[in-house]
Amino acid sequence: MFDFHGKVALVTGGSRGIGRAIAIRLAEYGADVVVNYVRHRKDAENTVAAIEERGRRCLAIKANVANEKDTARMFSGIKEEFSRLDFLVSNAASGVLKPFMELTNRHWNWAMDINARALLNLSQHAVEMMDEGGRIMAVSSLGAVRAVPNYTVVGASKAALESLVRHMAVELGPRGITVNTISAGVVDTDALKKFPNRDEIIGTSLERTPLGRLTTPDDVADLALFLCSDLAAMIHGQVVVVDGGYAIQG
Repeated sequence: MFDFHGKVALVTGGSRGIGRAIAIRLAEYGADVVVNYVRHRKDAENTVAAIEERGRRCLAIKANVANEKDTARMFSGIKEEFSRLDFLVSNAASGVLKPFMELTNRHWNWAMDINARALLNLSQHAVEMMDEGGRIMAVSSLGAVRAVPNYTVVGASKAALESLVRHMAVELGPRGITVNTISAGVVDTDALKKFPNRDEIIGTSLERTPLGRLTTPDDVADLALFLCSDLAAMIHGQVVVVDGGYAIQG
């Protein structure tokens, strides 16, 4: 069920944090991996090295997934190197953290482009390489359905992402391609350091999580591994939450 030898995965934002954990986890179970990054070249190289140490092939490609030309170029490289794609994990994310009244159209477009529209472009290219079916996953957050301070445009873009997943699932199901959202709880990555109230977020999460700890990148990677497996063959168009129970307490 977890033998992915002969499979190829693309993980966007795969050089650090959750993306890195997912890329390495899939490689541990036999998949060759394409790691996408846009700024952190050294981190991408380190991730490639970690995957190659596990005996798998890995290709790092610099591309801004909010840019259609970059995305097209990235897929040309994937086709040249592997000629197929089985798993797409749309994990790259960005956005400004500001109060509602300080937001501009530029902030809105930036968040929507990289957090939501990128999945559309990535998936259109990926589907053309998924001749034997496949798995598409988008990484979201609880901010898609909850109001989080300073998270307005990011939360709205994540909500759009989750809606897009549902619509894609209807169209891609007949092709044997499942599409799901992974919604992670509070994960202490570099992204969380950008929040001005980081310590408060972590403290509140620890208090309200029944399992008593923060979600880790490896927890998210384990869910991605499951969704890539045959065990998840009938999980489709869903938002699957990994948060230790944080969200159930209102």
